[in-house]
Amino acid sequence: MDMSQYLQLFIEESKEHLQNLNANLLGLEKSPDDLITLNEIFRVAHTLKGMAGTMGFVKMSTLTHDMENVLQEIRSGKIKCNSQIIDVLFQCLDILESYVNSIIETGSEGERTNNEVLKLLNNIITSNVGVQQDSNEEPAPAPQEISEKKPEEDDGFVIDEYCQSIIDKATKMGFDAYKIKFVINQGCLLKSARAFIIFKTLERNADIIKSQPTVEDIEDEKFDFEFTVLIVTKASEEFLMKELNSISEIDQVIINLVKKRSSEVEEAEETEKTGTIEPIHMNKGKIPEIKPVNKSSDTAIRPKAGKTVRVDIDRLDHLMNLVSELIIIKTQLESAEVNNRSQHYNESIEYLERISTSIHDAVMKVRMVPVGMVFNRFPRMIRDLAKELNKKIELNMIGEETEVDRTVIDEITDPLIHLLRNSADHGIESPQERKKMNKPETGTINLVAYHDGNNVVIEVQDDGAGINIQKVRQKAIEKGLVDEAIADSLSESEIINFLFQPSFSTADKVTDVSGRGVGLDVVKTKVESLGGVIEVETEKGKGSKFIIRFPLTLAIIQALMVVLGEEKYAIPLNSTKEIINVKPEEIKLVQQKEVIVLRNNLIPLIRLKEMLEVPGDGHADNKEITVVIVKKGDKTFGLVVDDLLGQQEIVIKSMSKHLSSVKNFVGATILGDGQVALILDPNALAS
Repeated sequence: MDMSQYLQLFIEESKEHLQNLNANLLGLEKSPDDLITLNEIFRVAHTLKGMAGTMGFVKMSTLTHDMENVLQEIRSGKIKCNSQIIDVLFQCLDILESYVNSIIETGSEGERTNNEVLKLLNNIITSNVGVQQDSNEEPAPAPQEISEKKPEEDDGFVIDEYCQSIIDKATKMGFDAYKIKFVINQGCLLKSARAFIIFKTLERNADIIKSQPTVEDIEDEKFDFEFTVLIVTKASEEFLMKELNSISEIDQVIINLVKKRSSEVEEAEETEKTGTIEPIHMNKGKIPEIKPVNKSSDTAIRPKAGKTVRVDIDRLDHLMNLVSELIIIKTQLESAEVNNRSQHYNESIEYLERISTSIHDAVMKVRMVPVGMVFNRFPRMIRDLAKELNKKIELNMIGEETEVDRTVIDEITDPLIHLLRNSADHGIESPQERKKMNKPETGTINLVAYHDGNNVVIEVQDDGAGINIQKVRQKAIEKGLVDEAIADSLSESEIINFLFQPSFSTADKVTDVSGRGVGLDVVKTKVESLGGVIEVETEKGKGSKFIIRFPLTLAIIQALMVVLGEEKYAIPLNSTKEIINVKPEEIKLVQQKEVIVLRNNLIPLIRLKEMLEVPGDGHADNKEITVVIVKKGDKTFGLVVDDLLGQQEIVIKSMSKHLSSVKNFVGATILGDGQVALILDPNALAS
């Protein structure tokens, strides 16, 4: 069978499973005795093994199989989980990620071998690494068989205490427990593959508590065409039978009820349908791997699952381009010179505007993804950094559900990595230093995301030592970035800005983490390329906060259209604060630069016509000028323009490669009359 048609689906699902594996390994490290987390890790490894085996990726399948062996030993209590075992499992995760990346690039797992980590996994089992039982402790009693709960004792299927505990919890939450025996046709050539389909079907509608023979034996075809599973589900017996009978090459499906949901839950469900008591929701309890079932008779007590579909990002980009063209056409119609415009014409234009705006909003929502996609990779990074730096660091992530444009997601990863590494290395002190300062030994880094108007804000905050302003000032003088006399007169924020200079570092020595001067300048460049700004707040001894602000979308924005000479320009509206008229006598000179006083604040003036060398008459000394007040980050300045055309929705078109070095512009847009207008870059103008 040609499996290449399923390759993209395999890659996408593998990424999701590896992300889930990473998160649960971090959870297991904090709570080694958490059986629910351990079961989830085992489930992920098992699923990856089945997927990889089906696709023919032998290295992935072998590695996940050996991971399962170790995890099963931990689940059975034969091995106690510890930090060494977690480290080995993280090594397995890294290798699995490298295999998936290789599959994405080449279609194969690549040349990397997993012999070393396989040996480590085998050593864990053979040497019982992690077993640290106190000699005074009595050995743990073997699980007792609960005969009164064992259906059909002659088939040898045993429900132990662990299974019984799950069944009891599940039935209290409205689930039924069933034992299902499957008999596969003797003529089936790939009985393990048929069993895999059965398991996938069950997992869509129930949770599998136990399998006999074990899942490993079934996958290795070590069974005689029969196996039995124990499940908990909200699906009815008729529904399960219908689903399972749709699978070919199965001779028999025998379902036996082990335990029915509690009568209180049944009464509550029945009463809920009449609307006389508060509904009972599934999430009021917590049992291992209980999932909702899509079943029409259960809709009154279950939140409806959303239906999703994977779409190639290139298709969304193409759709966005079509929406952009629609907005351009709409603008052209609005500005078209039509004699005697009828009411019907005006109404049609207004209707077109509403439709195009709605389509744009809909496309933007489709392109929006939660920042959690990026955030989820950082806990592991901070864990490894803390070990490398011999520090204790806790990462708190807030606002992971905050949504941003997919193009932004792809670009913000590197800046956030730099900022987090900075906080871990430069910010958080060693446990000994923190103890001397009466701080908790464990340092805290907060990674926060939230919406602020039409912007997305991401903050990286630590409770470390803060920025040493004097040290930054001294480094700037040593590097010749500023004279000593001028440096003493600079404000704190101006001193901090030196950190964003290329090759600037305050580290005393070069390490694998920092000291090379590569970091914050890269962060600033990347953030500004996204149309955003970065701000810094710091307090000595209490910590620092880096604040990144960037627009929700990089494709279509609201802009203020202005005139310089005979040319039109666009200023992003999210940077524009107000528009004022200034008389010539209100303009002052400070250090040979023009400024105005606005509400007791000095505002520098930038005469755009002169800066951009736009042809036309110079400014008249006796005439009022129009000034657009722009705020970007902590900088506020005024842009002198000739005239205003008003607010307009524009489509950003990137500059060609030949013009990529041109400063002061973020792109261009096509106006309604077909002319091209350049879009000013407030970040470049402010620097």
